[in-house]
Amino acid sequence: MSNETVEFIEGESATDVEVDDGVSLGAPSIRSALEALLMVTEEPMSTATLATLTRTPEDVVVATLHDLAQEYDVQERGFDLRELGGGWRYWTRDNCAQVVERFVLDGQHGRLSQAGLETLAVVAYRQPVTRARISAIRGVNVDGVVRTLVTRGLIEEVGHDHETGAHLYRTTTYFLERLGLKSLDELPPIAAHLPMPDNVEDVLDLASN
Repeated sequence: MSNETVEFIEGESATDVEVDDGVSLGAPSIRSALEALLMVTEEPMSTATLATLTRTPEDVVVATLHDLAQEYDVQERGFDLRELGGGWRYWTRDNCAQVVERFVLDGQHGRLSQAGLETLAVVAYRQPVTRARISAIRGVNVDGVVRTLVTRGLIEEVGHDHETGAHLYRTTTYFLERLGLKSLDELPPIAAHLPMPDNVEDVLDLASN
């Protein structure tokens, strides 16, 4: 752990503790720091990892997580904070399942955005591929778009990259059905169908290395 000191303000709980050096914490408070980290993670995050990222003692992190979980429960938020699979993660609250299901099912019939189409094309032609490589090719963050494509059943996780450990993604059989293809071998040449440079194959090769 770093040498930053943590001050306990008299009369306040552990969740109100902040690292003296705001720049080191990287957020206004330990509460907001934990919420921000848990909002972007796709897998449960351990308290040890959260403590390292926030440069905060692990016992303070644990106390803060329990306080946040209790707060969300009392406020009847649409999500709750659970400790599962060796770590903590946000989950949709059980009594909100119907409205979420409605959104997911309705989304199955909606048109993909331009960002969705471009991301799907990258996965189709470079699979299996990580989100980091997709982002490098497109030049933007693709986390949200990838989640949408997974939700719609067009792409799926298929193991991990042996170098980085990141999730790898590939297209699904549903993707082939939607395009009327028997196999990926029937995909047309990429350069002739995407609004990208003539040397698109070289660009993709460079970006994926």
